[in-house]
Amino acid sequence: MEALRQDDPRRFGRFTALARFHEGASAVRYVARDTASGEVALITAARPELAAVPAYRRRFQAEARTAERLAGGWVAPPLDTGEEPETPADGPETLWTAAGYVPALPLAEAIGIAGPLDERALRILGAGIAEILSRVHAAGAVLQGLAPGTVLLAADGPRLTAFGPLGAAASAEARPGGQLSVRLGYLTPEQIEGKEVSAASDLFVLGLLLAYAATGTTPFTEGPAEEAARRIAGDEPELDAVPEALRELITNCLAKDPAARPTAGTVAAELALEGAAGLARGGWLPERLAAAVADQETRVLALEAPEENPETPAEAPAPVSAEAPEPVEDTAAPQSEDAQPEDARPEDAAPVDAPASPVETSVAPAPAGSPATAEPEDARPVDAPAPREPAASAAGGDGDIGEDRGTTRFLNTGPRPPQNDRPTTQLSLPAELVAPPGTAPAPVAQPIPPALPVAPVAPQHPGPTHGGPAPYPAAALPAGPAGSGGAGGGPMVSLPLPPAPPPVPDPAASRRTLLTIAAAAVGGLIVGGGSVAALGSGDTAVATDDKPAPKPRRTLPGQPPEPRWIYTHPASESSPLTTAVWRDKLLLVTSESQASAVDLRTGKRLWQRADGAKGQAALAAGADLVFVASPSEFLWLSPKNGKVVHRVRYTDAFADLPGLAVGPLAGNSGPVVWFTGSHTVTVKAPKPKKGKKKGKDKEVVQAHFFAYDIVQRKELWRTPVPAGRAPGTPAYRVVVDRSADVLVRQDAVSLTAAEVKAAKGKGSIRSFDQKTGKLLWTKQYAAVSPEAATGGDEDGTLYAAVGKDLQAFETDTTKPLWRVEGSDGSVFGTPLVAGPLIHTTERSQLVGAVERESGRLVWRRSTEVPGTGNAPSLTLSGSEKTLVAADAVQVTAFSAADGERLWKFQDIGSADPKGATVSAPYRALAAGETVVVQRDRAFYAFPVA
Repeated sequence: MEALRQDDPRRFGRFTALARFHEGASAVRYVARDTASGEVALITAARPELAAVPAYRRRFQAEARTAERLAGGWVAPPLDTGEEPETPADGPETLWTAAGYVPALPLAEAIGIAGPLDERALRILGAGIAEILSRVHAAGAVLQGLAPGTVLLAADGPRLTAFGPLGAAASAEARPGGQLSVRLGYLTPEQIEGKEVSAASDLFVLGLLLAYAATGTTPFTEGPAEEAARRIAGDEPELDAVPEALRELITNCLAKDPAARPTAGTVAAELALEGAAGLARGGWLPERLAAAVADQETRVLALEAPEENPETPAEAPAPVSAEAPEPVEDTAAPQSEDAQPEDARPEDAAPVDAPASPVETSVAPAPAGSPATAEPEDARPVDAPAPREPAASAAGGDGDIGEDRGTTRFLNTGPRPPQNDRPTTQLSLPAELVAPPGTAPAPVAQPIPPALPVAPVAPQHPGPTHGGPAPYPAAALPAGPAGSGGAGGGPMVSLPLPPAPPPVPDPAASRRTLLTIAAAAVGGLIVGGGSVAALGSGDTAVATDDKPAPKPRRTLPGQPPEPRWIYTHPASESSPLTTAVWRDKLLLVTSESQASAVDLRTGKRLWQRADGAKGQAALAAGADLVFVASPSEFLWLSPKNGKVVHRVRYTDAFADLPGLAVGPLAGNSGPVVWFTGSHTVTVKAPKPKKGKKKGKDKEVVQAHFFAYDIVQRKELWRTPVPAGRAPGTPAYRVVVDRSADVLVRQDAVSLTAAEVKAAKGKGSIRSFDQKTGKLLWTKQYAAVSPEAATGGDEDGTLYAAVGKDLQAFETDTTKPLWRVEGSDGSVFGTPLVAGPLIHTTERSQLVGAVERESGRLVWRRSTEVPGTGNAPSLTLSGSEKTLVAADAVQVTAFSAADGERLWKFQDIGSADPKGATVSAPYRALAAGETVVVQRDRAFYAFPVA
């Protein structure tokens, strides 16, 4: 961090700037505070000279919207966004976004402090970034936002701060005629060949990033810098220093053929099957980095708002000066006289009045004092000396054009030989729109601010400028007769943007810009003129022409609402076993030691009762009692204080079944619960025939299926059923409760070996009479397996997974009705019936809705969770307007009617440094207008529609 400069804005909406946090190629980040609430934020503000370019403004806003859609998890939630004014001011308004401040270090700075990361940290870093990429790719978009300066390391895991090429730019420059030159630091073989980027391009860059984090360098460093593009496109990566367990995965990410690279979901699953958040539990940063993060947080919290200079308003630019001010000497960190940061001026930015020539370098020095070559002071570190005058030998063309600090500090490749101009992607403009030579505005020379006071801390390595150093320089390409980018300058290819609709002819068509890319396609990306690509989940990326992008939405899609409360089950008690909601008033949590109740309005624990230890789902027994089934008895508890009001021991209620072991509750409807139980009886050996030896008595397990009224506290009926796998109690689940019968199926894990063999790979449904419990029939449905997810409705339709599809059957006749095709390699989970729809879930992380009557697909969306695991479990809100999908990685909320993704949630809060890794899946329980999300000991109450 450093102190604010004279021309830095002091206010961003409700936030007051406190200090500069990081300076990138296209934007500056500030630490700011909301003076009313004390909330600390990280402001990303566009550079004023770039914000004046319309194409930059549209791209900046598009990337801000992408950040909004990705909010949550490893993306800090946006807090506010500067809006376009209704009436344009004299000059361009400041573009900015605000995100929640998380103490963290850029990856490049962290490597400088503590060296390469160990294997576990690499897994957490890679899995976290891959989880973000998976969400981006599920929407059909490409991120292009990875670089050592855009990835931060926080105490609980990584964070991503850039969501497109602007955020990850190694250099950015406004050019005459409304052009914007943006050079990317990380490129891929397909970009070098001039091909279109895809999701696989992000995986190649992720491989480069992981190799850098593992070794402190990139895998393509050997050889001349100007041949970097050739090495990227043709050489094999050098990964000997990468941990052996990760070498194959990173090698696959760096495959030359995009089709050979793994998907983001595959990478995330291979690196951390339990998810990055789960693997990071208990801490993941080396001690030096953890200390540096903690120190940064202390310094930020101690910042005070600086007093504004009354003579120079915060919004006014500093006066233009052709001469640089004297540098401030810093005796604590002396610099060599050669320490002039070459990356303060983009290497492909030639003076506007210098003629382009195939033999001249693009950074040939201009005459001293030339406005075109004056270097703004704010592009130099505060302790850097003033720029030196060009040496005579340089002018003589000996090839020493200085160190490319944006590259060589990363690659250690040394000074570069003379090269042809390496133009980045450009917009060719009609001649009448190009500013005449010599009209470029002179850079503003700024006074050097005083150093920001800091708390005592171990010496920090200087962080890379412009969001982290570029891993290799832009490759030199042949120039045309008039030089690169000039008339006739080299081959031209199209910038890979989705096509725009055909424009309507109009008189101004001749003044529209033509979007093209110059020969140096490997040099980066240019966005300008009147065309820009929009990225984002749920939107189609299109090129827009002469149309400003819409204002950023004030709502923040993707970000979960603020929880009404958060409850953490005490660490001194055993972990929760079951959770249930009682009459939308209490959250009942049972564990090995007790049952406890949490007020659903406040999140405060009201009581705990040891009698309810190991209890099953808490149900409403009438209007004023809580029913809990423990391993040895039924309990009726007071909801006010947990006092036991009634107690029925199994030995008393079922005296004729001594030693009855009650299995899991199969289901409930109103006051009736169904469950299975078993006990062991001794069967006497038959009397032997004369002269024969008496046989041995046998221990036989007998099982029953019960119906019990929890209001009247009496057994309704029982019926004998086949015993299950040892210890003998079959596990039943109620598929549907109909007026005349109740349909159940037995969990496959409780089937005996003989039953599995007799079933021949098919599952069975049993029908029991509602009044008497008599077994009415047992049926099999097509190829529905014993493990297949099933559901049903009162109208007599059964829904079951068959292979990769979901199929509907007439329950009583087994006649197939319709089929919904699933995704390849996946299976459907248990469907959820709701009115005229069935909500579906798949192992491929797709959630959808189907019409019950016809099987017509209404909508289908991805949770965007990487990889495949169990199908997400589904929960509907009390109003049935919000559908919540919970899995092992996150919770995703959808609009039940049309499938719009509303928000996502991951529990990545601070963890006990000595705590165990959390691998428990998420659960969701509906309670009126609240959904309670649980992961292990943590409970969050979110408001929902």
